[in-house]
Amino acid sequence: MESNLPVTSSKSERRSKSKTLQTTSTSNSKSSLLLAFLSCLAWLYVAGRLWQDAENSMLLANLFKLNYAQRPKVLSVEDKLMVLGCRELERRIVDVEMELTLAKSQGYLKKQLKQSGSSSGKKLLAVIGVYTGFGGRLRRNIIRGSWMSKSDVLSKLEERGILVRFVIGRSPNRGDSLDRNIDEENRATKDFLILDHHEEAQEELPKKTKFFFSTAVQMWDADFYIKVDDNVDLNFDDLIELLESRHDKDSAYIGCMKSGDVVVEEGRPWYEPEWWKFGDQKSYFRHAAGSIFILSKNLAQYININGASLKAYAHDDISVGSWMMGLQATYIDDSRLCCSYSGQDKVCSLA
Repeated sequence: MESNLPVTSSKSERRSKSKTLQTTSTSNSKSSLLLAFLSCLAWLYVAGRLWQDAENSMLLANLFKLNYAQRPKVLSVEDKLMVLGCRELERRIVDVEMELTLAKSQGYLKKQLKQSGSSSGKKLLAVIGVYTGFGGRLRRNIIRGSWMSKSDVLSKLEERGILVRFVIGRSPNRGDSLDRNIDEENRATKDFLILDHHEEAQEELPKKTKFFFSTAVQMWDADFYIKVDDNVDLNFDDLIELLESRHDKDSAYIGCMKSGDVVVEEGRPWYEPEWWKFGDQKSYFRHAAGSIFILSKNLAQYININGASLKAYAHDDISVGSWMMGLQATYIDDSRLCCSYSGQDKVCSLA
């Protein structure tokens, strides 16, 4: 007959289960302590950062309030320059620019040209620049045969206060046969003013005029500076009489004064590419004709100082006339400087 009594576990099994429960409880307790410790560290770190950020924010806020209270709410341009430390520098730049302009106007130039100038060193009545080109040797020889019929004629003219030079630039191909021929001719005659920084070309005549006056006023001290075409024959006695009669005129702009219609059709003689700048009627302003015109010293100095910003038009006489318009120049219209064409030559009353 089978027994119905419950089966009980043995003592060994009960001990094993008790040990397992104790181990699990101990492990859980250690994990909880570790998590609590790490949480505490994290809380301390976050609290420290928050406190530090709060301190920094408070410090920055106090500095901003202090700085804001000491500065005007609306800063002027001068205040901004002062803040940036530029005000004193700006003042120094302005002073230096004014000193440079004054020095140029008085002839104290850093790059004073060293080409051949007045042999006597005295003040001249006039410097005459005769415009010539690479193909103009025949014309130059004709002038030398009329103006300079004797070997010492240049020295005699200089004694009378007149200095004459043929004015020419350099070849587009620097150092080629054109340049070498001019240098060789100049060594023989010593009557050139060579504009080393100018490229000789028909369309560059306005720039040539700018370079001539700038260079001449740096090299020679004269009362007047004269531009003449190489197909004009001058009577020096009449020219000297004209200049001496105008010697007391400041800012003198002397020539055969004229104006006329602006040529707007491309391809026609005297075409002006910037014709649209001359208004609806398209007429030139009053200016001295380009065959010969005369500027007093202070006007030539003005071109020298401001040459980089002076606008050049298609023709040299128009360009010079535009430069004179903005100045207190004294316009002197002298009919003796008016020329007419006879074939390829110009016939002037002063001839």
